[in-house]
Amino acid sequence: MSNALVVPGIGQSIGSVNEYIAVVNKFPRLTAEQERALAEKYREENDIEAARQLILCNLRFVVPIARNYLGYGLPLPDLIQEGNIGLMKAVKRFDPKMGVRLISFAVHWIRAEIHEFILRNWRIVKIATTKAQRKLFFNLRKAKKQLNWLGHSEAEKVAEDLGVKVATVQEMEERLNGHDVAFDGAMDDTDESRSLAPVYFLESGSGDDPATQLEEAQWDAMESERLNHALAQLDERSRDILQSRWLTDKKTTLQELARRYNVSAERIRQLEKNALKKLKESMLREAA
Repeated sequence: MSNALVVPGIGQSIGSVNEYIAVVNKFPRLTAEQERALAEKYREENDIEAARQLILCNLRFVVPIARNYLGYGLPLPDLIQEGNIGLMKAVKRFDPKMGVRLISFAVHWIRAEIHEFILRNWRIVKIATTKAQRKLFFNLRKAKKQLNWLGHSEAEKVAEDLGVKVATVQEMEERLNGHDVAFDGAMDDTDESRSLAPVYFLESGSGDDPATQLEEAQWDAMESERLNHALAQLDERSRDILQSRWLTDKKTTLQELARRYNVSAERIRQLEKNALKKLKESMLREAA
């Protein structure tokens, strides 16, 4: 793959990752309502422009997910492009009725595409790393057409003909006869041996998973939005009691609130209990 990045939906080719990030960050973040409207338009009317907007406005989230796979030695532009393919597949399958944001749904598809790319490119063997080995790579096959495994005398003859060391011939022969180990394990493997296949150890690098961080951040944002909306439904006194008791660093006591409103502490406790009940009911309605 080329190191140039193409922005899906507009076909713009960008030469560096930093420039690409600057471009995708210019697309606006969609509100839940905007996202739902676009998703419904695409799903019900097959509106390609709606799908395009969903993709463009979520490209920014693919980059941090892709970055977490840099430990596998593959270029970041390639990882981002593969992640973008996953995002496009997610948009095609996204159902706004599920009640989750698109990126939370798309994380699975983005990571799946990156995983597939890593598995396809995991063992890029540099067969010829020196000039002598490059010479061997193209000539040793010819010498081996009439031979299977080279004996010492055959290796010496090849080394003499090609002007390289015997040890170099033997090393290259080992490389040419090497085989990859299947990531998923052979079909006739036992359960125990299959569990040792490399695919089971493929992780998204060290540190916290950005996909999980993103989902948690979005969940916190939605919960905060529901809480603020639910608080707005309460009367001013009930709202002040809850904020004073639960939403400040220094919790106000029942007695302090009783003095503020010139009522008993028991009355404040009752008001607090009723306000919490209303708050919970309102947030549940919002989540439904």
